[in-house]
Amino acid sequence: MTEKLERVMVVTAHPDDSEFGAAGTIAKLVKEGCEVTYVIVTNGNKGSSDRTMPPERLARIRQDEQRAAARMLGVERVEFLGYEDGEVEDTRATRLDVTRQIRRWRPDLLITMNPNRTYNLGGSHRDHRIVAGLALDCVYPLARDHMAFPELMPEFEPHKVREVYVMQWENPHLVVDISETIDLKLKALACHASQFKDFAGLEKRVRERSAELGKARGFAYAETFDHIVMQR
Repeated sequence: MTEKLERVMVVTAHPDDSEFGAAGTIAKLVKEGCEVTYVIVTNGNKGSSDRTMPPERLARIRQDEQRAAARMLGVERVEFLGYEDGEVEDTRATRLDVTRQIRRWRPDLLITMNPNRTYNLGGSHRDHRIVAGLALDCVYPLARDHMAFPELMPEFEPHKVREVYVMQWENPHLVVDISETIDLKLKALACHASQFKDFAGLEKRVRERSAELGKARGFAYAETFDHIVMQR
């Protein structure tokens, strides 16, 4: 981290994406005094194998779960953009909505998903990749430039994000030691009860993966990212 961070925004596709990809890092940033905002692009209404579950009810359940997980980590606020799960497109409307959130909450650091297909297909869902790509476009240049989305002016003035963390497992630039926050990560994940039947098995996999990510640096547990420092 090049300068002290005060405000952080996490932009992800679905409820639970933030916890799976970055909850240990988020908890650490909160402990360091950062104000954190979540922006969740979809309503999560397709994330169930239960054929009796109505999508509208699932969306409400997942919003409640996400708010509970955020509280567990000390996240200040959660913004839901409400796009249909599985059908996010990189459009002017989605870019406008994410740009508005960046200009409203003015983060020093933005954390988002990976815009590329990776070996971890569960971590490179189509929604994940599209949301990550449009979030990066909103950081540069759309949130920065006053001529982008003139309808946002003057209420939402341009803002320059200083740093970006992109969730990354293959040759990451940044390895964050989450040894002291792994338990908070798991407690936050447990809030998303609609998404798993065997939490003990999930906890085992998360611990094993986090341990593998930290191994090269001598960390008990880690989360990993590509780290972009924006030019002034």
